[in-house]
Amino acid sequence: MPRPMTEDDAIRRKRLLHRSRYTGIKETDILLGAFAERHLPGFDAGQLDRYEALLETGSDPVIYAWAIGAIPVPPEHDNDVMALLKAFRLKV
Repeated sequence: MPRPMTEDDAIRRKRLLHRSRYTGIKETDILLGAFAERHLPGFDAGQLDRYEALLETGSDPVIYAWAIGAIPVPPEHDNDVMALLKAFRLKV
């Protein structure tokens, strides 16, 4: 049974949403912003951790390239969250 959302969870989701919308590259802002709006509310703690780790790579063009399939995703980021992002980009 999922644990109820705490204030800390809400703050973390807001912070991740903001980071997703303002990455520094317009294409990535659009993709990650829309993705975060759609998926962050339903992410569990592990998924939030994996998404945050993805954002912390610090390489927005690379995240975008992974998402569109231009370059292979490294094993440490090849997970359920990346699969959702790759599937999501097809709908945007």
